[in-house]
Amino acid sequence: MTKILLRALAGEALPTPPIWMMRQAGRYLPEYRATRAQAGDFLSLCYNPDLAAEVTLQPIRRFGFDAAILFADILLIPQALGADLWFVTGEGPRLSTITDARQLGELKPADAIHDTLSPIYETIRILSRELPPETALIGFAGAPWTVATYMIAGRGTPDQGPAHAFKNADRVAFSALIDRITEATILYLSAQIDAGAEVVKIFDSWAGSLQGADFDDFALTPARRIIQALKQRHPNVPVIAFPREAGDRYIGFARATGADCVALDNSVSAEWAAEKVQGDGCVQGNLAPHHMVTGGDELIAEAQRITRAFRGRPHIFNLGHGITPDANPENVAAMIEAVRSA
Repeated sequence: MTKILLRALAGEALPTPPIWMMRQAGRYLPEYRATRAQAGDFLSLCYNPDLAAEVTLQPIRRFGFDAAILFADILLIPQALGADLWFVTGEGPRLSTITDARQLGELKPADAIHDTLSPIYETIRILSRELPPETALIGFAGAPWTVATYMIAGRGTPDQGPAHAFKNADRVAFSALIDRITEATILYLSAQIDAGAEVVKIFDSWAGSLQGADFDDFALTPARRIIQALKQRHPNVPVIAFPREAGDRYIGFARATGADCVALDNSVSAEWAAEKVQGDGCVQGNLAPHHMVTGGDELIAEAQRITRAFRGRPHIFNLGHGITPDANPENVAAMIEAVRSA
């Protein structure tokens, strides 16, 4: 029997939607924290195939999600292109910065990424063997705009100001950086599929800060390029796109890019998205992550409201963003029960 996640992505309206969570392998789980300690640090965990596979499997064992998502990080591509990458405890990632055309010229070519990223492909091969037969395996990458914001600022920023400044000062060089990341992302995701990923997702976490022509040029167009290239190589592998906080630009995004599914953040309502977005195909989302912390009757009511709003057309239940480290695993179990009993 075809896996339930793949059925939804193929356009089937199911009585109960498949369920998984962004960041489902992570710090809210005590077993993750134990494995992370064994690895030593975050990057060592990403590049240790046995341990990365272990943390990917942990939420599947505990909760029985319908999909596992590869444990990795969107900033491994910049590292593979030659950027320095490290993580500061309690603060997040740091990178060496790209702020002009000269530094851009010092990056490696896109096809040089595989030497660095080969452990990620091995993690996928392990998961392909060890996941339950009913559980789909999702690979992923960051979208070019989001990855570029980190490469330019050297860290996460509240408004992506450094990337906007670079874009406005030298659009040609900025576009060349987007092109390099786009080319590398195509190769990376294609290699993930070759290793065994059954679905891939493109995370554009900062798409919402792009407006007008910038959204078209640096969110929509790169997504379309990546999806078209993947469909040429792997025509039967579905792609989920997540242009987070795109607002009205969610409308028509699947048609414009070729995505099989559009993931929705929780700044839009399920009822609005069912009317405006779901007509184009599968949607994913979109419970607010804070419910995984607060729990209670409100969690149950919201999970069931979203499930019912999207019922009758293809839907994958998920959060509107990643689960946070302070979430209670008992609330995750309650969410799953609420969706499956809605």
